[in-house]
Amino acid sequence: MLERKLVGTWQLESFHFLDSDGAVTYPYGRDAIGYYLFSASGHMSVVIMAPARTCFTSGDLMRGTTDEKAKAAETYISYTGRYRVKDDTLVVLPEAAFFPNWIGVEQARTMRFTSTGGLELSTPTMLLSGRQQTAHLVWRRV
Repeated sequence: MLERKLVGTWQLESFHFLDSDGAVTYPYGRDAIGYYLFSASGHMSVVIMAPARTCFTSGDLMRGTTDEKAKAAETYISYTGRYRVKDDTLVVLPEAAFFPNWIGVEQARTMRFTSTGGLELSTPTMLLSGRQQTAHLVWRRV
């Protein structure tokens, strides 16, 4: 069963966008940091961010300048909720998400396990950075 193969912690190896012309971009740089956690109970959590993000000047978790908050938002994504596997598709239902539009909306990712034990996920075409693109992520088990 594929759900059992997912259970555990996965570390991000690569993350890029691909547009219809074949152009590749790295939204958080080539060395983006991320973890994907899958529980046996059907819960998941994922976080991806750019490395070396700038700290808020105040050091206050709940404060920051508008510019600091905007920069932090542009370099981070996370969501958590329940998941299930249907054929070669990972379906996630976020219950909490940095991007509020995803809360309660199923997110489908084409899923493939590599011969080396890695996990490849890709999105359907969606609006990313103002263009219709697909996102491609490669994970390795921790």
